[in-house]
Amino acid sequence: MNSRERVRAALDRKGYDRIPVKHEGTPEVNRVIMDHFGLSNMEQLLRVLGDDFRYVEAVYKGPELRTFPDGSFEGYWGERYKYQEYEGGRYLEAVYLPFAEVDTLDQLDRAHFPSADLFDYSTIKDQCTAIDGQYTICFGTAGDMDFINSIARARGMERVLLDLAGDDPVGLEILEARFQFYYQMHERALQAADGLIDIVHIGEDLGNQRGRMISPAIFERHFAPRLRKYFDMAHRYGARTMMHMCGCVEAFLPRLIELGLDIQDVVQPTTPEMDIAALQAKYGDRLNFCGSMCVQTTLPFGTPADVEQEVRRRLELFPKGGLFLGPTHAIQIGTPLENILTLYRAAGSLRERIDASILAVEGEDGSGRPSLSKLF
Repeated sequence: MNSRERVRAALDRKGYDRIPVKHEGTPEVNRVIMDHFGLSNMEQLLRVLGDDFRYVEAVYKGPELRTFPDGSFEGYWGERYKYQEYEGGRYLEAVYLPFAEVDTLDQLDRAHFPSADLFDYSTIKDQCTAIDGQYTICFGTAGDMDFINSIARARGMERVLLDLAGDDPVGLEILEARFQFYYQMHERALQAADGLIDIVHIGEDLGNQRGRMISPAIFERHFAPRLRKYFDMAHRYGARTMMHMCGCVEAFLPRLIELGLDIQDVVQPTTPEMDIAALQAKYGDRLNFCGSMCVQTTLPFGTPADVEQEVRRRLELFPKGGLFLGPTHAIQIGTPLENILTLYRAAGSLRERIDASILAVEGEDGSGRPSLSKLF
């Protein structure tokens, strides 16, 4: 089987030669792996780990996003980001929130609402064709849609949650603008791909470490109608739908399945009901899962034997499909390299011997695909 055949068989529960895998690591972690194998770019890394997915992108053609004297730079919504250093790496954080003090619609600067017209979709079909049917083709990122988390980067988390609870007109107009932006972008990408995109990827942080971020009533008012419209649109173009959700989101899964969700990404096992075995038992015949190998416990703090045991448990739970194996978020710096390699070795995807055919593969240096932490 090639990667696309493997993923399709997993989605249809028809069995496979090995479980599909989907890698995600911070740039620092990816560099450690590349250095270990003597690799020069992310495409080589994905092939060595046996990643079964590849992403295509629309090309930004809008006004140049500004960089400021303090080193911060502009996002699509007028927000600004700056790298915050920590031991061994760095993360982007929002440092200017343009909508934080907006209390009325008259104060809302809609000039900072981006349009799908800011992107060029003309190369998407060529990007898909270049993949030549070998890999499952995805469009989007965990930062697409992503109303709570990403709007908070321009308005503040507390303000966003109050907007949702109180039906604040300012917050709801920003939410609708974000929905329209990504809905139109994804539809135009699907049209340009002419049926070659297999999976569309969006995100929403509906859960925290222990439970729901919002009530079911708020979800029904503000999220369910938009997600149904988006899922229906993606299905019309023959694509499956994948939604990144951090934390404990089990309470939302029955409704998301009804709305048209096909794949839950990234299955963060923070509570008993989020354990992959519990999810498989309740929803395994109606929903596919992606991730589930914990970047907070097993991968950074377990032994290689612990990692292998967790992989083996998943292989037994999903013998014919339903799970794409991978981490519960980007693997973080400080995670032992041997644990990372054990994850993919136990999955049967790791290419242990690196030959000239791998080293000759060209690709982008750096992060490779859009990161789970994509901000805009």
